[in-house]
Amino acid sequence: MHADLPLSGRTALVTGVSRRRGIGYAVARALAARGAHLVIQHHRPHDTEQPWGADDLDAVRAGIRSELTPGATLTDIGADLADTEAIGRVMDAAAAATGAVDILVCNHAKSGDDGSILDMTPERLDAFWQVNARSTLLLTAEFARRKAPSRDEQRRPGERVSGAKPYAAPQGHVIWMTSGQIHGPMRGEIAYATSKAALAGITASVAAELLELGIVLNTVNPGPVNTGYLDAETADRPLDGVEEYLRTTPFGRFGRPEDAAELIAWLTSAAGSWVVGQVLTGDGGFSLG
Repeated sequence: MHADLPLSGRTALVTGVSRRRGIGYAVARALAARGAHLVIQHHRPHDTEQPWGADDLDAVRAGIRSELTPGATLTDIGADLADTEAIGRVMDAAAAATGAVDILVCNHAKSGDDGSILDMTPERLDAFWQVNARSTLLLTAEFARRKAPSRDEQRRPGERVSGAKPYAAPQGHVIWMTSGQIHGPMRGEIAYATSKAALAGITASVAAELLELGIVLNTVNPGPVNTGYLDAETADRPLDGVEEYLRTTPFGRFGRPEDAAELIAWLTSAAGSWVVGQVLTGDGGFSLG
């Protein structure tokens, strides 16, 4: 494997890739530039409901294709991951693209339409749980089943996962995405923060089980990344005092999608495979302020 193409021959499924301003798009391009085949999932109706609106999916595809290395392919799948039946369909389509999926990046998320603790209802909590936490766990479970020694093996629920250790190299990589709730309050985003906290909280337990199968799981908190929600024309919150605040931060800016993408690309390579079961914050020092 050439050092400049550490993901050559591997297939990556990246969810939540529908906007050129998004983290998923940056991750897909970073993995493509390192030699991977790409399979992307998107759910355009979610974007149309947001202040920043939906992007041109043809332009999204073109931007990813421009980073593909010779011989690498791009496949895209439209699916609502709140629908449990979509999980298997997405994984089947991703596996069919090249025969197997080696990397799973669960970048998709429901945002917007949140509220304070006083605004919480069963329906609001369930909507965020279903998309952000439940579908991530189910995608990971389906990914892992396809890596298990035998999918037909009878195993009682809760029984210890058994693989074929030791492994000379990882058999797969999984990345989850969490948020800043691990460092401080997220007022007005209680349902979102709850769903993301669930993933951060269960990372070690799931990582320990996946490691029996040679699969490496890590969770990434990218910190405050401007994906459009901090631009004046598409902001979903008041921006009073933002410029003054930025001048007090170490780098004087919010994160860019490429910042998170570089970390994720490294974690899914052989070079980053000794990092296992961690909740990693890459936020340019925001959590230190």
